[in-house]
Amino acid sequence: MDKNTQNHPMLDEAVSRTAALQARMRDLGIGHAVFTSESSIAYLAGFWGYLGIEFGRPTMLVVPAQDAPIVITPLMESEMVAEMTWVTDVRTWEDAGQRSWGRALSGALPDAPKEIWIERADVPAIVRNILDDQYPGVPLKDIGPVLGAQRTIKSPFEIEVMKQAGHIAGAMMKAAHGSLSEGAREYESALAVIDAGTRAAAGFLTDQGWERFVSPMIHNLQILQSGQDASMVHRRASIKPYARFDPVYFCFCNMAQFKQYKLGFDRMFHIGDVHEDAARVQQAAIDAQQAAIAVIRPGVQAQEVAEAANAIYAERGYETGYRTGRSIGMAYLEAPELKAGDETVLQAGMTFAVDGGISVDGVTAGRIGDSIVVTHTGFEYLTEYPRTLHVTDT
Repeated sequence: MDKNTQNHPMLDEAVSRTAALQARMRDLGIGHAVFTSESSIAYLAGFWGYLGIEFGRPTMLVVPAQDAPIVITPLMESEMVAEMTWVTDVRTWEDAGQRSWGRALSGALPDAPKEIWIERADVPAIVRNILDDQYPGVPLKDIGPVLGAQRTIKSPFEIEVMKQAGHIAGAMMKAAHGSLSEGAREYESALAVIDAGTRAAAGFLTDQGWERFVSPMIHNLQILQSGQDASMVHRRASIKPYARFDPVYFCFCNMAQFKQYKLGFDRMFHIGDVHEDAARVQQAAIDAQQAAIAVIRPGVQAQEVAEAANAIYAERGYETGYRTGRSIGMAYLEAPELKAGDETVLQAGMTFAVDGGISVDGVTAGRIGDSIVVTHTGFEYLTEYPRTLHVTDT
């Protein structure tokens, strides 16, 4: 075992996960799998980078069923990668010359594979093109569901990291709430969120070993809508000033994350006062979310959770196109989902973002979202902030 596994339990977990995947691959007769998504590589190899496929610079993880895994990464990233991962076989490629990533990939695969297993939903086009060119006629099969099934149940260690992410998210929401007043601007709220979240995340980190590569910085563009734009689900923070009676919606689904674990977390606030119709919409969203969460326990089907929320919407006279929730983990979207038609049976250790959401186009909205973990007796919240109608003092 590589010495790096002594630096942090994240790497110990990655070793165990990879071994479990390889055992499953042997059971299914899968010889090799190529992973290209950042979340899968982080899950199995314990590292992630900051220059990726958007720069035309792929990093890949090749997992043979019988042998040690192989990391393929750009030469300029290789020093950091080698320090972060437990994988000892790190192969590099260069942007110019004969040492291309295509050559490195073919060198990590059998000379004449009968099939190649890839993440079909996540494989970048440039990687798919190389595979098509170098292995014409070789079937490309989907390893995604195999690893996805393994990722569905979180370990105690993973749940603890997600609880830390929830603590960070709570600090972010408190700062968001505190930033609201008549005349303040949306982007000022976003800055307050970034500052509070970053300081909270820093409190869980050290500057030693594997953790020295984990940035506490809360980033990504803040999803924030206010006033008549509150019904727009994913607008970003602007320079708009808040006015009295404005509904203000904060979504942290692309920001509430720590050590690659990503939560869902939403709240709605109203500036100074709230119109009766806006209060009614928001309370319906809260009640729908709470009805859904109350159903969650082992043995319940995912679609039953959505049915509980949809019953509240129908009772109050609203229609919604929202799913009620999604599985969360190292990726923004994992399986299963809490929506009609998903018959997955919930088990202890599954983690979900559970939402209530109503939009009245051009007028207002009602939204709330929390992350939970399914326990042996029901559920436990990973995110905490009052689940009530929020009206600011000013």
